[in-house]
Amino acid sequence: MTTNSSRHDTWSSGDAYERYIGRWSRLIAPEFIRWLAVPEDSQWLDVGCGTGALSQTIADLAKPKKVKGIDRSEDYVKSAQSRINSPKAEFQAGDAQALPVDSEMYDAVISGLVLNFVPQPHQMIAEMTRAARRNGVVGVYVWDYAGEMQLLRHFWDAAAALDPDAQHLDEGSRFSICQPDALASLFQDSGLMDVETRPIDVSTNFDDFDDYWMPFLGGQGPAAGYAMSLSEQRRAQLRDRIYANLPVAEDGSIPLMARAWAVKGIKPE
Repeated sequence: MTTNSSRHDTWSSGDAYERYIGRWSRLIAPEFIRWLAVPEDSQWLDVGCGTGALSQTIADLAKPKKVKGIDRSEDYVKSAQSRINSPKAEFQAGDAQALPVDSEMYDAVISGLVLNFVPQPHQMIAEMTRAARRNGVVGVYVWDYAGEMQLLRHFWDAAAALDPDAQHLDEGSRFSICQPDALASLFQDSGLMDVETRPIDVSTNFDDFDDYWMPFLGGQGPAAGYAMSLSEQRRAQLRDRIYANLPVAEDGSIPLMARAWAVKGIKPE
């Protein structure tokens, strides 16, 4: 079976994304925001805001003056608008590599789980840096796809065992940028100063196997896109192989963890 590494990278349904990844991003976001240590009453820009998990956390924890979320998907923008009830938050469709904002407007320009999916990550960071005020913070987090993003590692390890070509879709193989050294280099190359990286770990506990498996049928992102490209028979084989290798507790729950790599830097004066 021949695979194309980008044709399964579909991000269009806010509700499906929330069940699949959004709920876990919401667990990463608070620690990420606290780590950035941005002063209260600041202007925030959330690049690739998705369903608004990070924007909501900013509104709840950071006491911002304003937070603006931008995403290329109109459906995600609508989803964020419907989920976040804050007069301080606004959302707009736009390209992360050509942000529709003025230069040096924001005290903090951040992004969660987006960087590795844009065609030109360097351009995205350059745009985020442009949008930040001097001495402003630029920050990003991405999943540790090759390591401790366990819900995806179980999926892709099973997929590759059944279909060797599936490894070409595996985010762990595709996205070498999702490592601390690569992230730090990207920020430093963009002229940011005082660059730091760190892991953020959260528990991703599933109530049962359906809670784990059903979000993969929503078609959002490489893994779910791959699952839905299979015939019913091959999808059932993949499902059974994953189940056989998951750590299922006596009560049927599935205790996993997810690690994100975070990076931050300061725009020089």
